[in-house]
Amino acid sequence: MLKNIPKILSPDLIKTLMEMGHGDEIVLADGNFPAACMAKRLLRLDGQDIPSLLEAVLKFFPLDEYVDKPAAIMAVVPGDTYVPTMPETFRQIIANHDSNANIEEMERYAFYQRAKEAYAIVATGEMAQYANIILKKGIVKE
Repeated sequence: MLKNIPKILSPDLIKTLMEMGHGDEIVLADGNFPAACMAKRLLRLDGQDIPSLLEAVLKFFPLDEYVDKPAAIMAVVPGDTYVPTMPETFRQIIANHDSNANIEEMERYAFYQRAKEAYAIVATGEMAQYANIILKKGIVKE
């Protein structure tokens, strides 16, 4: 064990975050996301919620400042009457860590295609709909 590492971050996830380079992307996926069939590298954090995971990850993970939108979420499918609450939650958490970071909203299948290219996908037990987010890694400056 180590001190000051949030318990929600597994050893495999910390290793993955450290392996990632500038511009690599990671997906934090809800329980309904087809993570297993899309992931180049699949990490499982069943039973965990995405807001807590996002908060823990962003303590260590720099977002890419060289792109306009270093985070992406899935837009509601046209015709779906569901009103997701996660986008606002994600915006608040990201703003707490990087006030300049913007979030892109992507059509469902475009989001899936981008997720397939991600360095890794973290499958969680998050039950909220449309609770998926892609993060693009930035650089650490001294």
